[in-house]
Amino acid sequence: MHPWHGVAVLWTLLHLGNCSMVQLKDNGYEDIVIAIHPAVPEDYTIIENIKSMVVEASSYLFNATHKGVFFKSVKIVIPLTWHQNPNYTRPRTESFNEADVIVADSFLKYGDDPYTLQYRGCGEKAKYIHFTPNFILNDKLLSVFGTRGRVFVHEWAHLRWGVFDEYNNETPFYVSRNFQVEATRCGADITGSAIFHECQDNYCSFRTCTSDPQTAPYNKGCMFLPDKHQSATASIMYMQALASVIAFCNASTHNAEAPTLQNRMCNSQSTWEVIMRSPDFNNSRPTLGRDSPPAPAFSLLQTRNRVVCLVLDVSGSMDRFDRIFRQRQAAELFLLQIVESGSFVGIVTFSHKASIDAELRQVVSDTEREDLVKLLPVKPNGGTAICEGIRAGFKATESQIQSTYGSEIILLTDGEDPLIPECFQEVENSGAIIHTIALGPDAAIQLETLAHMTGGLMFSAKDNLTSNGLIDAFSGLSSGNGNSSQHSVQLESISFTLHGIDCRKAPVSMDSTVGKSTFFVVTWQNNTPLIKVYDPHGKEYPQSNFSIDTTFKTARLKIPGIAKPGDWIYSLCNTESPLEIISLTVTSHVVNESIPPLTAKIHMSRDINTFPSPMVVYADVSQGFSPVIGANVIAIIEPHLGEPVILPLDDNGAGADIAKNDGIYSKYFTSFSGNGRYSIKVRVQGKEKSARLGVRIRRSHALYMPGHVENGNIQMNPPRPSVSDEDLQTNLEPFSRTASGRSFTVSAVPPGSLPDMFPPCTIFDLEAQVTNSKIELSWTAPGDDLDQGRATRYEVRMSGNPVDLKNTFENTTLIPSRSMKPQIAGSRETLIFSPEEEDLKLGHVTYFAVRAEDKVGNWSEISNIAQAALFVTTTATPTSPFISPEPPTFVPPSSTSMTCNPPSSYPSTSVPSLSDIPMPGSIHVPTVVITTCLIIVIVCLAISISLCIISCTAVTTSPQLLYLEHSLFVPL
Repeated sequence: MHPWHGVAVLWTLLHLGNCSMVQLKDNGYEDIVIAIHPAVPEDYTIIENIKSMVVEASSYLFNATHKGVFFKSVKIVIPLTWHQNPNYTRPRTESFNEADVIVADSFLKYGDDPYTLQYRGCGEKAKYIHFTPNFILNDKLLSVFGTRGRVFVHEWAHLRWGVFDEYNNETPFYVSRNFQVEATRCGADITGSAIFHECQDNYCSFRTCTSDPQTAPYNKGCMFLPDKHQSATASIMYMQALASVIAFCNASTHNAEAPTLQNRMCNSQSTWEVIMRSPDFNNSRPTLGRDSPPAPAFSLLQTRNRVVCLVLDVSGSMDRFDRIFRQRQAAELFLLQIVESGSFVGIVTFSHKASIDAELRQVVSDTEREDLVKLLPVKPNGGTAICEGIRAGFKATESQIQSTYGSEIILLTDGEDPLIPECFQEVENSGAIIHTIALGPDAAIQLETLAHMTGGLMFSAKDNLTSNGLIDAFSGLSSGNGNSSQHSVQLESISFTLHGIDCRKAPVSMDSTVGKSTFFVVTWQNNTPLIKVYDPHGKEYPQSNFSIDTTFKTARLKIPGIAKPGDWIYSLCNTESPLEIISLTVTSHVVNESIPPLTAKIHMSRDINTFPSPMVVYADVSQGFSPVIGANVIAIIEPHLGEPVILPLDDNGAGADIAKNDGIYSKYFTSFSGNGRYSIKVRVQGKEKSARLGVRIRRSHALYMPGHVENGNIQMNPPRPSVSDEDLQTNLEPFSRTASGRSFTVSAVPPGSLPDMFPPCTIFDLEAQVTNSKIELSWTAPGDDLDQGRATRYEVRMSGNPVDLKNTFENTTLIPSRSMKPQIAGSRETLIFSPEEEDLKLGHVTYFAVRAEDKVGNWSEISNIAQAALFVTTTATPTSPFISPEPPTFVPPSSTSMTCNPPSSYPSTSVPSLSDIPMPGSIHVPTVVITTCLIIVIVCLAISISLCIISCTAVTTSPQLLYLEHSLFVPL
């Protein structure tokens, strides 16, 4: 067995690529972390309401899972910005950045929708749940979302089990197989009314929903209002606000036809089926054996000033490849630019023994930073005793805080030490966090175990100087306190080779969210290069402005004051060496604490991988909690042996990317060059007039209920606050970011050329529409290997039964497409064809699916199923409100503090009788067509026979086409 494979098994048991520390023991979820953002004003009511929410959610979850699971213990992390309390304990690995639930204001004030950052596939865990302080505090929001405990369970299902919402704001209605208009929902037995509601100049009106031949079964703006009193019990992933809803949709209640995200992403499986397949249930879980769960236990933790000790290798092998100097360059950058003010920092060195070179001291000014830099090691000698270094780090920490609990160690080594397992128990009992940096190909394989067992991060760096790996690793070691005003933002990290007398001149884009404490740092291998920097207005910063250390081959420029936004140009020239390797790092800080910076963060689908499973790279590009879309994002993945792989990431909703324009850029990675460690970083460029802010809460969030019907009365809630393009920045300024990534490990990679084992990725965005009796199908092209390269051919089929397309795809009607040459992955494909007359009839629904084949005959899975419907529509009814003989009372929404557009208060107005408002499923289109035709005939006869002939001819020869454009899944 390869050594990497055995260790990978242990790492898999310890950590599965998700930073959550939640455990399920004896039916109870333990160690759930709920963290409050530092910018949230201190209010103890937030803590009390969080507790109440969890208590309610625990009982609701317990009953919804048939007495299967509940919430057992929760840790609430209170920010350092709140008053200290001796009853608050010190966190260990618990932090805002790694919390399961966060409480934070949204950067853009577009509402208080609770949502889950969910960017992985069906059945996979999400990143975090986001509640705003107003959601936690404002009881007026209960009418639109439901109680907080119910909402928490809705979001927990996203977070823990990877299920998706069972409604669709973009397609609120659809045509069912029996050709009835239905509201998009699960379960289908939830009753309600379909109405069109609009308000202008403080006047509100209602009318029946009418069809639009160019959009969907009902005009845009038609909404579904549920009856407040229901008998339906499902589903929590649809409308948890309804009192009757106490269950998830299961196989018997699931609406597989509805165009929900759950159907699209989970192959039309019900949420309960997906939940039961999760590791928490494994298709069965014994019940707790009691009627109610025990009360959750709460712990209050408060963030403290960071305590970190650098534990640096000075063994003899550090003399090779200039490792000792590169270690110093990277550690210097960490001390001067990365570690947060107020932190306590110490330095320990080790070889065959260890020593404390710098006792912990608090960094409150540049003086402490510079003093620490002077104590960094420069002379290697001796063996490698890693445990001795760790113990010395513990001793240095205890001298300051009388404990190692919650402290951090940054352990860097290039060597092996067979005695590392001897200190595993000591490390685990310490309560300390150990971040590991593996330098070179021979660093101990147990480093990852040390990181995983303590909740630390792991990094790796090559001896190849062009990788800039060590500096990238130290740059990725900011604290997790969520306070972006303290964190260094890396704008650039690049290394390159200059042959002979050559220069490199390029821009670094500085946007206005950063500019404070901006540093340009240059390192080199042999001789000092010629360095110049120009600001956006052409002002030159010559080499004489840099602080240059020729011994350690470092030059540093701190821009005075606030760096101007725009393109800063650097010029680096090799003037003496035949070959020179030069690196440049640019960091800055936030200018205005109330405006968060643009950031880029890297996530991997897992920390360890076994071939042939593919990896997925994710880059989260955002400003605050608002996604940045339209950026150019490139991942650079470096194996410990071999050349780096350049991997462009996409935010197109195809392949590994499950959601378009959500600011999460994704791509599969399959180019494994061998076993061992791989490091990763991401470069992000926002060009002028291309990158802009988006809105993240369009999916995976609790449904905002517009209103309901109770005893014949229509009760409208305030309209959901919306964000228009005018509310957002149309375009962001040009910006540059480099996210220094962690490392991951791969095992079981066969030697030599890899077999072609990866088929084209599944197509999830197939769409169909009917225009002029032609069908147009469109989808995003997959690749030859998942979402990379170019597929060889497509197979497109159609059927009147969606189940046949899933179960017996090969036996359905083949649509000629062999002449269609697939485009490069990520391109938009279009296929237009004329079906046979009997395949497209009035009152008929046709379903379509597609799959792709690669060059060696690997087939993708069957795509989502797209639907096209054709029927005659009538002229839209007037928009004036209907007046019924005994109109039900329209109850205006109560006043609220939310910003609403239109205003949140409406006058009472006459509304139609509910018998005049069509129920979902009550409109049978062929009946409407026949009735309409009979009326037209009678009217025509009354006028004249000739006009009747003309009119009837017009109706029969020119039917209006109404197509339904959406995707849906059906079970296999």
